[in-house]
Amino acid sequence: MNLSAKNISITINTEMGYIASMLINGTERCADICPLFIVRLCHRDGSYCYLKSTEALNYTVDSDSIIYTGFGDALPDVSIKVTVKAEDGILWWVSVCSVPDEYAVEWVEIPKICLRRLIDNDPLGGKIIFPYDEGILLTDESLLPRYEPEFPMSGAYFIFPNKVCSQFMAYLFENDGLYIGAHDTKRGFKGVDFYRNGNGISLQMRLYTGANFGDDYTSDFPVVWRVCGPHWKSAAEIYRVWLENNLPQNMVPIENNKSLPKWYKEPPIIVTYPVRGIHDFDEMYPNALFPYVNALPHLKRIKDGTGCNVMSLLMHWEGTAPWAPPYMWPPYGGEDAFNEFKNALHKNGDLLGVYCSGFGYTLQSKLIKEYNTSETIKEKGHLKAMCQSPEGKPKLGITCTYQRIGYDICPASDLGRTILEEGYEPIFKSGVDYAQILDQNHGGGQYMCYAREHNHPPMPGEWMTSNLLKTLSDWNKKAPNMLFGCESAASEPFIGNLLMSDNRFELNYPFGTPIPVYAYLYHEYVRNFMGNQCGCPFEPKVDTLRYRLAYSFSIGDIMTLTLAPNGELMTHWGTNDFIHCPDMDKTLLFIKNVMKFYHRVGKKYLYSGKMSSLPDIECEEIFIPLFRGRKVANLPRLLSSVWEEKDGGVAYIVVNPEDEPVTFRIGDETYEAPPLNAILIIK
Repeated sequence: MNLSAKNISITINTEMGYIASMLINGTERCADICPLFIVRLCHRDGSYCYLKSTEALNYTVDSDSIIYTGFGDALPDVSIKVTVKAEDGILWWVSVCSVPDEYAVEWVEIPKICLRRLIDNDPLGGKIIFPYDEGILLTDESLLPRYEPEFPMSGAYFIFPNKVCSQFMAYLFENDGLYIGAHDTKRGFKGVDFYRNGNGISLQMRLYTGANFGDDYTSDFPVVWRVCGPHWKSAAEIYRVWLENNLPQNMVPIENNKSLPKWYKEPPIIVTYPVRGIHDFDEMYPNALFPYVNALPHLKRIKDGTGCNVMSLLMHWEGTAPWAPPYMWPPYGGEDAFNEFKNALHKNGDLLGVYCSGFGYTLQSKLIKEYNTSETIKEKGHLKAMCQSPEGKPKLGITCTYQRIGYDICPASDLGRTILEEGYEPIFKSGVDYAQILDQNHGGGQYMCYAREHNHPPMPGEWMTSNLLKTLSDWNKKAPNMLFGCESAASEPFIGNLLMSDNRFELNYPFGTPIPVYAYLYHEYVRNFMGNQCGCPFEPKVDTLRYRLAYSFSIGDIMTLTLAPNGELMTHWGTNDFIHCPDMDKTLLFIKNVMKFYHRVGKKYLYSGKMSSLPDIECEEIFIPLFRGRKVANLPRLLSSVWEEKDGGVAYIVVNPEDEPVTFRIGDETYEAPPLNAILIIK
């Protein structure tokens, strides 16, 4: 079967069940053979079987479809139909029919192709755009570890909607690229991934079906292949055009969103810190920032030094045990002490936020040994509310096990929803301004559940997205004056409910080049903050805080400082000592300067602007060692972003975190960025 569309053509070896050739602008891009599809069936006993196009005994070809049958004696009637059309690119659909009653279709990978490895010195090798966290450009697949999704689920899996924020990826060659996107308006559960395969790299779009046992499955959206340009923005633009024509119902442009508080446009500086211990593995005794009001002088220093209001974002504030969901209330030290602090902040025009811990259920805290819920679980039958394995059993979770031992709640179960509401209700009524309600649920997604009595299908799928949207919308109504967020920026379908989340772009530095894919796609609809930088890979002996602040500021995110109990700045959360602290005076001066720039000329771009597809500026590189000698990051000396003007022009925002002027180029013209400040250039 041969198909052609614009500058892409493919040849499918229908008899053997693989793509034999893919030409992009006349150049062959296939590197090795892999099955056209893989289907995983789950048996009622929890075992799996895999159906591959390359192993089917029979096939028939229609005008735009191939039907494969003959998958063994145990599955004599199963047929898998691949429909492929050449329209605006190559479009793919799949159907799995005649599924026996003892099996359910868990997922389908379609279409599968093997491209050349990511080898820097290979002229035919390329780069992969991966919408993981803020976004990453990879040139070496071995640097990013692969996590095969399994139960119990981790937040690090390459799953949408979770840490993977968007339903596309792309492989960039020297002069062009291949865009692969799932144009699914329901934003169902998917695996978006790539992995080493023979002599090349297989790109994976895994569709989780949400099927019942014995159900057939037919994809109701296409997986789209299109040719893009060699720059990451070219691929992101294909997805952005589709997104703008298929927005989720709750995704509203910031300028039209009447639910946003006034401070969203006049952003505070986020100041996060613990009131017990100094890091997550510490003994949980109160530190110098407790009682809560002890932090007020330090917050005032930051406020006076930057000229900005602040939001105190508390860690280890829970009265039960730190990071021990779902029960957190009352606050450590009691409601009176907490409210005294909240009222003092509000009186000064400042804000209060708290970290929460998502859909976890703590059995035993490792930080506060006295905190154990085994009797509650037993007396109230709470195990029925937990996510269950394909065998139908709850298992201990694998998230943050150095802090707690416990389970993952399934928010689609009636009991699970009740437990979560009981835990969060006091926070909804607390009067705080912000809650990172789904910390440890990256991107805001819930975890896989295979339960057969939770009012949802036994296979992961679109029901997870639709259920969570309902859950979050209910929470928004219960706390209309509070913004919610999650760990990592909110994945696409949840942006309208999670309007300020921690966008820790720096987590991608060890694996490649962080690129603002998230801001490029979604900045008109949501504003995130920099986060506490937990897991920052930069060598702590080097003061990189201003560099990281500059990155966040340049893409429109709110800047964040992490406060040590002694009132100095931590380089990032998780620091065990304060031998090497960022320069407080330079940091506050930098923030003061760029925030003046924001209010003077930058607001219309950095608040709700739309990024331009033009390339960024050119400037010298700097070299920052990564922690524990993993490698050295080659980074642009200046941070920049490009924004569309309504008259068709573009605006360049260039941020200089250094204390001396730095030159840069836009095309053939040279400019100078002032020290510890930002500059705007209109073209």
